[in-house]
Amino acid sequence: MFLCIQEMNGSGAQTTEMEGVNCLDDEAFFERFRGTSMDQNQSAQNLHIARVVLCAGFILASFGIQTAQAQVDDCSPLFACDSVGCDSLSCDSALCCGENCSGEDCLCKSIRKSLADSGITFSNNLTQYYFGTVSGGLEETARYGGHGDYVANMDLGKLGVHEGLFLKLRAEHRFGQTIGESAGVILPPTLAADLPVADSEGLYLTNVLFTQFLSERFAVYAGKLDTLDGDANAYASGRGITQFSNVAFIANPIVLRSVPYSSLGCGFIVLGDEGEPAFNFLVMNPTDTADSDGFDELFADGVVVSGEMRVATDWLGTPGHQLIGASWSSRDYVSLGQDPRIILPNVAINRASDSWSVYWNTDQALWVDPCDSSRHWGYFARAGIADSDTNPISYLLSAGLGGASPLRDGDSFGVGYYYSGTSDEIGPLLVGALGPIGDSQGVEVFYRSQLTESISVTPDFQWVDQAREQVADAYLLGLRMNIAF
Repeated sequence: MFLCIQEMNGSGAQTTEMEGVNCLDDEAFFERFRGTSMDQNQSAQNLHIARVVLCAGFILASFGIQTAQAQVDDCSPLFACDSVGCDSLSCDSALCCGENCSGEDCLCKSIRKSLADSGITFSNNLTQYYFGTVSGGLEETARYGGHGDYVANMDLGKLGVHEGLFLKLRAEHRFGQTIGESAGVILPPTLAADLPVADSEGLYLTNVLFTQFLSERFAVYAGKLDTLDGDANAYASGRGITQFSNVAFIANPIVLRSVPYSSLGCGFIVLGDEGEPAFNFLVMNPTDTADSDGFDELFADGVVVSGEMRVATDWLGTPGHQLIGASWSSRDYVSLGQDPRIILPNVAINRASDSWSVYWNTDQALWVDPCDSSRHWGYFARAGIADSDTNPISYLLSAGLGGASPLRDGDSFGVGYYYSGTSDEIGPLLVGALGPIGDSQGVEVFYRSQLTESISVTPDFQWVDQAREQVADAYLLGLRMNIAF
């Protein structure tokens, strides 16, 4: 459960990279614009201005590079041999920029490809959110924030260390503010902007994960890992940066109480016919250590055990999946704690040991592009129950449609509905801090437009029927921009 060995495209939601464009030097960014000599307000203002200027620069640079490339070497996607049609041009030409480009004179060779051939690949994302409460909630206002995600995957076999051994490194940071608290919601509407540590803008290593394949389909792993890639779904995952933004459609929130976001762990995976994990078993430290190495806390408060099985189906003659998973934690729970994946005060609860969850999800394609089987859209659904003595959410149901846009290649869309049941045991304990608490429900609709190979812009609308009964329904409008490099 909760492990992604490789960064894979969510089916239908294509993600691409701009080779050779370094969009962000994170260390230089923070060192320059987070100076300690300024007062807090002036520092925040200058930091905001700097980010806006940088974002504008990224966009202009990306458009300029792509335009120049298209004029000089015909490497624009419009001229790529694999974009004209299903049975069009051959890929033997040196001007071809498709995946099948070959030959010593191929113009698409790059430093990045050379590194990949040596066993080192990168998958980086800078995602920005500008979301506002247009009606309802606690305050009608707007917030700007964002998230940086920098991933390096190393094939240590190609690097001469050991055959079948891989290392995954992930560094993350957040910046700015999020709209969740102003909207009065419990489930974060822009989850990624709250990760990895809600009250810090520091850069943290959330993955230092070693994986050793013992056969083509069986591998063991150990190290520090994050859990956001668990509960995978073709149309409702994406870590909050490529598909839905609300946590209710990224992974099942009922698992969050028993499984931390980032900590030390080990386990094994079995790959299916598609090359994706079909079964995953994990033993993990029960406390979140995103902001530390975690060795001092390792198993001091107990242990988390989880398992997840995901089976490919072909019920309608189109691709689909069925997933079932469960988690159990031996930790003693005495308060709700502070978790960026759910917005609740740190109030005391009745002491309880152990916590568990059981969940299921499905995705099923309804349409597949006859020219490109990776482009499809379909439906998804989730359901889960959890221990109501320790978990503020006792059950969750969600369903929707999503996938590749039928209107334009490279674009994707999603529309989803969720219903979250509040625990009868913990709900009354929140009354003093939040007022009367009931169940909540919500809707999210987005359309992700791929502007260039590296930049996508996503208008997003959310409606939330509040769990806090004294807070009006929140209507949120926002814009998300992702730069992949």
